[in-house]
Amino acid sequence: MLRRTLLATTIAAAASLAVTGVASAQEDYPSRPIQMIVPWGAGGGTDAVGRIIASILQEELGVPVNVVNRTGGSGVVGHSAIANAEPDGYTIGIMTIEIDMMHWQGLTELTYEDFDILALVNADPGGVMVSADSEYETVQGLLDAIKAEPKGTFKASGTGQGGIWHLGLAGWLLSEGLEPDYVTFVPSQGAAPGITDMVAGGVDIVPSSLAEGRSMIEAGRVRPLASMSAERQDLFPDVPTLKEGTGSDWTLAVWRAVAAPDGLPEEVEQKLISAIETAYNSDEYQSFMKDRGFGVRWAAGDEATKIVAEDDASLGEVMNKAGLAQ
Repeated sequence: MLRRTLLATTIAAAASLAVTGVASAQEDYPSRPIQMIVPWGAGGGTDAVGRIIASILQEELGVPVNVVNRTGGSGVVGHSAIANAEPDGYTIGIMTIEIDMMHWQGLTELTYEDFDILALVNADPGGVMVSADSEYETVQGLLDAIKAEPKGTFKASGTGQGGIWHLGLAGWLLSEGLEPDYVTFVPSQGAAPGITDMVAGGVDIVPSSLAEGRSMIEAGRVRPLASMSAERQDLFPDVPTLKEGTGSDWTLAVWRAVAAPDGLPEEVEQKLISAIETAYNSDEYQSFMKDRGFGVRWAAGDEATKIVAEDDASLGEVMNKAGLAQ
């Protein structure tokens, strides 16, 4: 009996020490370097946002925040590396809107539900752009012309087949009562080559973010007709929304969020969100984003998760109607 009592006491003490150890570890967080995974290549927009956030976070948290680029699989490799890490706060990463696309494309079973979404820190709404020498002055005028011509007469570009701006175009067309492929989509390696092709006369429309067309807009070579945002963009206050231009309710923005593996301890999650919010509100971050033409948007925790979830449902619907889902 005494032996059993001693054993029970020992087990209880060990359990108490384990719980105390976990609590202490959470209170001491962070006590070692943090890894920030970027699912896209060095030098790109996501890499730039990840690095500025990491730079400010390490000042706030008092430990190094090391950026690691994990590329491949159209974003699957990097997002999987974030989701599959230990949920202890020492691996975080930059989640991009592709998390709402890749599972519909059959590339992975991974979804936004496999993450703790800490905060949305950037959003760049799509837009409708034409060449400066185009005859169309308004998005309504362009839409009327599209409807008046046979299917496939107009061509658009700005991303790869089934990429985000292909979906942006398809979603807009569906919202206007047209088939999602009524405008022929010409795949490109991104917005920049798509815009170059448009200015050269190869395509008629580029539905990418206005931020990506900013330099050509400011140079007077591209005319922005509308923004796929609920409200006019601060960087482009004279450009109407689709709602203002044609009555369409279609909205779409590419965004970047800081995320962690699902299951973070609450105290760790709150420390990270607080530090990310401080970084977001810093003059350094705001100036960096403005100078590079990136849009800023803040949403944390449940609010950020709701935004990601709504985009997942919206993009899935468009991909299914456009025959782009697997």
